[in-house]
Amino acid sequence: MDYDTYREQLLARLPEPELAFPVAEYESRLAAVRRAMAERGLDLLMVTDPAELCYLTGYTTFEVSVQCALLVSAQECVLFVPAIEIGPAVYLSRVDAVIGYAWESPRSVAAQLAAEIVRLTAGPAPRIAVARWSGSLRPGLLEALEVQLDGARFMDTGDLLDRIRVVKSPAEMAFLAESAAITGAGLDAAGRAVGEGVIDHEIARAGADAMLGGGSEFMSMQPIVAAGFRSGIIHTSHAGYRIARGDVVFTEFGAVRRRYTAPMMRTAVVAPVADEVRVFHEVCLAVLEAVMEAARSGAPVAGAARAGAEALAPIADRAFFSGVYGYPVGLQFPPSWVAGSTFIAEDSDAVFADDMVFHLPICLRRPGAFGVGVSETVRITADGARAITANDRRLQIHD
Repeated sequence: MDYDTYREQLLARLPEPELAFPVAEYESRLAAVRRAMAERGLDLLMVTDPAELCYLTGYTTFEVSVQCALLVSAQECVLFVPAIEIGPAVYLSRVDAVIGYAWESPRSVAAQLAAEIVRLTAGPAPRIAVARWSGSLRPGLLEALEVQLDGARFMDTGDLLDRIRVVKSPAEMAFLAESAAITGAGLDAAGRAVGEGVIDHEIARAGADAMLGGGSEFMSMQPIVAAGFRSGIIHTSHAGYRIARGDVVFTEFGAVRRRYTAPMMRTAVVAPVADEVRVFHEVCLAVLEAVMEAARSGAPVAGAARAGAEALAPIADRAFFSGVYGYPVGLQFPPSWVAGSTFIAEDSDAVFADDMVFHLPICLRRPGAFGVGVSETVRITADGARAITANDRRLQIHD
C-alpha cells in the first residue's frame, strides 16, 4: 500500500492520538502561540524543530534528521512528514491534518508546503514566521518556498516559541521531577562502578542500565563520562580510558520522561585527591550557590551570571569555564537536551520569571589535567532558584 492508504488505515484504527498531556494543555500552548503571532502581525508560523513540534502537537519520533514542518494558522495546524513518519504523526500527534511526502525525495515537500500555505493564508503577501537559525530548517527548503511564494515575507521569529516554552506548567514540572529521580539513580549506579582499573565505558554502562531500567526513554544526550586528563577537555566522553589512582571521573547524565530531561553533573576521584581538585570543587559549589541565590523571578538574568563570576574569580585565571552559568531545559530530542536560547550569561538582556527551568552546568577544567563539575536543574521562584534535582554535591572519593 502507499503511504496515503497507510495513513487512512491508521486513522481508522487509532482515531484518537496517544498524548503525554491532556488536550487542554495543548490547546493552551496553541492559544499562547496564536496570541504571540497576532501581536507580531503574523499570518502563519512554520515550525520545524522536533521539540517545538512535540510541544505543540505531541508528535514524537527518534528519527529527527528528516525534514518535518508544522503550519500553524489562526484556525488550523497541518503537519508535513516524510512517508516513514506517517505512523508516529498519526498515532502521537494532535493536528487537523497529516500530509506525507516521499521520504526519498525531500525536495518534493516544497511544492506541497507552498500549496498549503496559499490555502491557509488569505492575502497576496503573507507574513510567515520561521526560525532561520534553527538547524532543523533546511536552507534549500526555505529557498524553494521563497521562489514558489513570490511576495510572501518570511520573518525570522525564532524566539517566539522560546519565550513561551521556557516557562513550565505544573504537568511539565511533574515529568521533570520524574526525570530528576531517574537521573539521580543513574549517577548513583555510575558512582558505585568507579574504581582503580575500571574502564570508563563500564561506568557509562552502569549509569545507562540504571536509567533505562528505571523508565527513561531514549535520551537526548547519552551518558557522559570523562576520566583522568580527559575530564579536563570539554565535551569528551568515555572512549576506553582505564582509571588510575588520583584520576578525576566526571559524569553528566540526563534521563528522559515524556521527552523531558532534568540533567545533573557529579564528580568522583580515586584517591589520593590532589589539593587543587578540592579547591576547584569548593569553587564549583560556591558558583552554583551564588547563581541559585541570584536567579529570582523579576531579576535580570545577567545578574545571576555576574554573581557566578564573582564566586569564580579566585581561580578564574586557572580554570576554563564556558561562560554559561545556565541554560533552559525541558522537552527536547537528540542531539541535545538544551531547550531554548535564554542562556544565563553576562551579556543576556532577559529577565527571570516564575517557573522558568534551567540546568546550571558549573564545570571548571584545568586544561588537559582534570575537570570538576557539579550541577542542578532548577526552577525559578521569587526566592531564588529551587532544585528540581536532588544532587549529592559532595566530591565522591573512592579509596
